[in-house]
Amino acid sequence: MPIRFFTAGESHGPGLTAILEGMPAGLPLTGEDINLDLRRRQKGYGSGGRMQIEKDGIVITSGLMDGKTTGAPIALHVQNRDFKSWKERDITPITTPRPGHADLTGAVKYGYRELRLSLERASARETTMRVAIGAICKTYLRQFGISIDGYVSQLGDIVADLADMPLEERIARNEDNDVRCPDPVAAEKMHAAIRQVKIDKDTLGGIFEIVARAVPPGLGSHVHYDRKLDARLVGAMVSIQAMKGAEIGSGFENAGKRGSQVHDEIVIDVEGELSRATNRAGGLEGGISTGEPIIVRVAMKPISTMLRGAGSVDLATGQPNPTVYERSDFCALPRAVPVGEAMMAIVLADALIEKLGGDSLEEMRPRFAALRRNRLDDLPMDNMHWRFGYEV
Repeated sequence: MPIRFFTAGESHGPGLTAILEGMPAGLPLTGEDINLDLRRRQKGYGSGGRMQIEKDGIVITSGLMDGKTTGAPIALHVQNRDFKSWKERDITPITTPRPGHADLTGAVKYGYRELRLSLERASARETTMRVAIGAICKTYLRQFGISIDGYVSQLGDIVADLADMPLEERIARNEDNDVRCPDPVAAEKMHAAIRQVKIDKDTLGGIFEIVARAVPPGLGSHVHYDRKLDARLVGAMVSIQAMKGAEIGSGFENAGKRGSQVHDEIVIDVEGELSRATNRAGGLEGGISTGEPIIVRVAMKPISTMLRGAGSVDLATGQPNPTVYERSDFCALPRAVPVGEAMMAIVLADALIEKLGGDSLEEMRPRFAALRRNRLDDLPMDNMHWRFGYEV
């Protein structure tokens, strides 16, 4: 069964809920496996006051018995501590939509007569449950040696110098500072930029990279658009609040080069193992994993809630009116990294379960060991002429 999940809840409501379906039986899982990433999601320089209030902790209410998944849907819940300050409050109506948020588009779509109805569900608070689901998927992938990590490569116009830093070093240093940038020189500049944007009452975005290592070749498919793994990954990434673009490997940079400068040449070692001399394709060719690290770069816009406000129109009066500040981050980019990791984990777990089949971890282990790899012995060629044979 493919993985699917649902989340429910509002930013300032009683809590957040998620249901994850399709996880096989027999996966060892604890609440701490999830809480570790929930804590990471709440840490990052540039966060607003909300993160001082919420101390997210998961409650698992279904699908886990005696420390292992049962194969049934997994139900998760996180309490919103901030709800107590809203529970008895008379809500001040919001009638001036913020540019860049779902305020106006949500009202057009659903006919809302109060813009908070858009705000509450469109809020990135929802990503709490994506991170929780992603943590379960990470736990599943680790059973097969697959790891997923992320880091910030650009904040505003500050670009980290990562060209000569090996991938393993980038990952090893991704939590060395609270902007999650492996380049310490760039990290200090990023700190300064966030301090300045606070003074300016503005916001900043940037780019983060998510890397999956030890992914076997052969996940995904070229045969139909919705089975292409790169399409599934890009779609998952831009589904995250405030994400406006994603690329596989150095996709946009490759667009300005010649083919001879882009394509990863295939090489073979003395034992008949095939690999790529480079990885500009980001671990995917034809919508299928190559066995090289899968690298996705994601562009996050500056978030739309600005202390300085922005030009808008009060829908109640029809008059021009600046937006009113709603407590938010000045820069949410470092906190977005665990969310990107979660979405990568969800997509790859789904693709691996699709490939392996079976209902339990016990069934899947031998099937994983038997997967076809990038070896000559696994790729016998008939090397004979043949015909299509269609009778048309």
